[in-house]
Amino acid sequence: MTREDKRRAILAGALTVFARDGYTRAGIDTIARAAGVSTRTIYNHFTDKAELFQAVIQDSATRAADAQIAVIDRHLRKVTDLEADLIDFGRELVTPAGGGDAEHFALVRQINAEAGHIPRAAIDAWQETGPLRVRRQLAAYLRRWSEQGLLHVEDPDRAAVHLLLLISVDDPSYRGATPTDAQITRTVTAGVRAFLHGHLRPPAKPPVPGGTRPGST
Repeated sequence: MTREDKRRAILAGALTVFARDGYTRAGIDTIARAAGVSTRTIYNHFTDKAELFQAVIQDSATRAADAQIAVIDRHLRKVTDLEADLIDFGRELVTPAGGGDAEHFALVRQINAEAGHIPRAAIDAWQETGPLRVRRQLAAYLRRWSEQGLLHVEDPDRAAVHLLLLISVDDPSYRGATPTDAQITRTVTAGVRAFLHGHLRPPAKPPVPGGTRPGST
């Protein structure tokens, strides 16, 4: 096994353990067993658990973001029906297969649960490598559509956050169970319509005959 093979095995094993046990409870011995290497091998690659965790979350977030950006580009690069295309995009994005690896999102849930115990550098690296990349890509399309007159978006970055939240299926009633296709479709459709209601550009008002304005006389 080459040095690079060992590093990949360590990252894969650590992802499994961190996603299952969280950052605080995960032990280097447990990670070594999951990776099929010795603890000494882990320390030959990473100074400590904090450095290993940051490498794991960056590696995992990069792959998840790549998958999500591919979904964004596939559905939004050329739109023919804004509502229908956004719904199709949202449905694929929020399904486990479209949004990235399920193990990654188990890790994200662990981060959210114990953020106060995780090194800030690791959280910042995760945000920059993953969620912020996805948000910027979506915001670029919203900005383009606003410039084309399809939408009225004052702050594309904030609008991208709103859209992602509106189509989320992180509903407490689904906790512990995978939402059905019908539930995903209903949630995403309602979210997209709420988003468009707030951001569709209003039609231009017709000119007032004689150049006068209502209430001006």
